[in-house]
Formats: sequence, structure tokens, C-alpha cells
Amino acid sequence: MGQKKCPHCGEWSKWTTNMNDLCEHCGQSLGGKDLEYHQIRERDKQANNEQWIFYIKETDSAFMKGLKTVGNVFYTIYIAILTFLAWLVAIMPG
Repeated sequence: MGQKKCPHCGEWSKWTTNMNDLCEHCGQSLGGKDLEYHQIRERDKQANNEQWIFYIKETDSAFMKGLKTVGNVFYTIYIAILTFLAWLVAIMPG
């Protein structure tokens, strides 16, 4: 266990390297910018997961998850083929 200076009040508080630890003096989060960065990163990760053509939800049944996974695999193969063809057309003139 260590100490960390609170980004809000400037006092030193006990810190267990958890971003959600609270300041002993003002009660605010000791995470500061790191906590904000972590929250933004989690939100971006969720947004990236939703970019697939078949977004797999945790509430989907096992059968539906399997179908969506197969759909995403075929989508990936389709995009890979299109990318290869675009690359092939790009190198032909040179």
C-alpha cells in the first residue's frame, strides 16, 4: 500500500493502486485523469465491439451467438477478399 496525492485537494491519501480509491480528506476519486482515461477506453472498446455487422450481445442465446459468429467470420473473409482485390488492382500498373 502506498500514498497518492489527491488531484482535487492536493493532500496525500492511502492508495492501493485501485483507480476507484477515494481521498481520505475530500472524498473524491484518486484516479483523476487515469480514471477518466480508463472510462473513455472502456466506452471506446464497447463502441468497437458494436462495429461488427452482427453484434453479439451477452443476452443472446447460444444458438444466436453461434450464428452471429459465423456471420462475422464470413464478413471478415469477404472484406479480406475485397482488400486483396483492391491491392491487386493497385499494384498492376506499377
